Amino acid sequence: MNRLASRLRALIPTREQIMENRWLAWLRPFLAHPRLWHWSRRGVALGVAIGVFFGLLIPIAQIPFSAAAAVLLRANVPAAAASTLVTNPVTFGPVYYAAYKLGVWIHGGETADAPPKLAPAEDGNSGLWDRVSKLGLPLITGLGIMAVIFGLASYAIISAVWYWRVKARRRQAIRYYQTRKAGKTTMPE
Repeated sequence: MNRLASRLRALIPTREQIMENRWLAWLRPFLAHPRLWHWSRRGVALGVAIGVFFGLLIPIAQIPFSAAAAVLLRANVPAAAASTLVTNPVTFGPVYYAAYKLGVWIHGGETADAPPKLAPAEDGNSGLWDRVSKLGLPLITGLGIMAVIFGLASYAIISAVWYWRVKARRRQAIRYYQTRKAGKTTMPE
């Protein structure tokens, strides 16, 4: 488990990397607060929730938006920046397709089965702009709903796992000190 944690930490951007990012230059005066870099249950859970929210909600500039929100809400900035990668070139298509289908289901409309065409068809059907506008409202609705649900779920899951892990470590420490007190001095794994 420690190897997994160290590998995950290696993927998370460092304070220096975030401070040197040209897109986050305007946030440099605000990034000095120590709570933004502290690895606490609330800070990490909120940072991941913010990152997942912006990672799903907007297709571009996710890291600057999540970093700004993390600064405002005093969440962990590296966790917020790293968790925006929930949408990446591999997951982008399926996530947006699922969001579109969810939006269609919410609105009770029909899906646009054919891909958008660049010019109006000969039979007088709508052109590219009309087809794209039909995709817009269901897609935005689905992305908004998914962003809120997955953001809240990630906050709850991170908080619960963190709580259970700390509780297990405390129980292990209590058992160790009880056995040490009884005369056995073997260190638990």
